[in-house]
Amino acid sequence: MFAGLSAFPLTPMNESGIDEAAFVRLVERLAGAGVDSIGVLGSTGNYAYLTRAERARVVQLAVRHAGTVPVIAGIGALRTRAVQELAEDAQQAGAAGVLLAPVSYQTLSDDEVFGLYRDVTRTLSVPLCVYDNPGTTHFTFSDELHGRIAGLPRVASIKIPGVPDDAEAARARVERLRALLPPHLTIGISGDALAARGLNAGCEAWYSVTGGLFPQTALAITRAARAGDAHGALQLSGRLQPMWELFRQYGSLRVTATAAELLGLAEAPSLPLPLNTLAGHDRQRLAEWLAEPALT
Repeated sequence: MFAGLSAFPLTPMNESGIDEAAFVRLVERLAGAGVDSIGVLGSTGNYAYLTRAERARVVQLAVRHAGTVPVIAGIGALRTRAVQELAEDAQQAGAAGVLLAPVSYQTLSDDEVFGLYRDVTRTLSVPLCVYDNPGTTHFTFSDELHGRIAGLPRVASIKIPGVPDDAEAARARVERLRALLPPHLTIGISGDALAARGLNAGCEAWYSVTGGLFPQTALAITRAARAGDAHGALQLSGRLQPMWELFRQYGSLRVTATAAELLGLAEAPSLPLPLNTLAGHDRQRLAEWLAEPALT
C-alpha cells in the first residue's frame, strides 16, 4: 500500500456539495488502471474545505468503489481531537491506511508536531503515512523529527515534498533520511515534477496528484523507475513539462481541477469558493496541451 503508485484523485465539488457521481467515476478509473493505492482527502482532495460528515462520505464512497485497491484517507485537521475523530471515521469506513499532515493556524513546534502523531497513533489500528507538505502546512520537518515520529506505532511511510534535481544530490538526500528510519518504513515522493528523480533516488512510492487524473501515465513512470530504467522514467516525466510549469505557477489543485473539467471528468465549477480553476489564456493553453499527448 505504501509502495508503487498511490493515486490521489480530485474531490469535485461546488457550493452545493460534493459531486459524488464524478468522484466515483474518478475512483473507478483509478481502480481499473491498477494503481497500487488510492489516496483520498489529500490536498487535491480538498480535505481542508470539507466538513467531518463530507469527509466520512468521501472515504465511504472511495472504499465502496475502489474494488481490491487499498484506500488511504487524509485525516489532517487543526485540533488533535478532530484528527482522532477523522481517524475513527476513516477506519469505520474501511480505509486501509491514513495520511496525516500537521495542519495549523498557529505555528507549531517540533514537540507539538511529535505530540500530535504520538496521540493519534496511540488509538490507531491502521498504518499511517506522515504527510510532509510545507507548502500548505508551513511547517518544515527536520530529518531528526522524522526519525522520532518513525519510532511510533503504526507509522509506515513518509510522504516527502521533493528531492534535489541533481541525481546524486537526490540519492544522498533520500539516503540521509533513510538512515534515521526503521527498515520497514517507506519513503514516498509527492512533488510530481520531481517524482521520477525521487523514484530513481530510491523512494519506494509516488504519492501522485498526476496519477489521480492520468493513472496509466503515472504508472508508466513509476514502473520504469522501479525497474531500474532511470532514463526512461525521466523521459516519460519530461513529456509532462507543460503541466509541471502550470503546477509551479498555480499549484497542482487548480491545474488538476481545470484538467478534469476540460476532459469531462468533472463539471465546472469543481472547486470550493474562493478557489477558482484556470481561466483565459492559461486554460486554453492547458486545453491545447491535453489534446496533443496520449495521456491516460
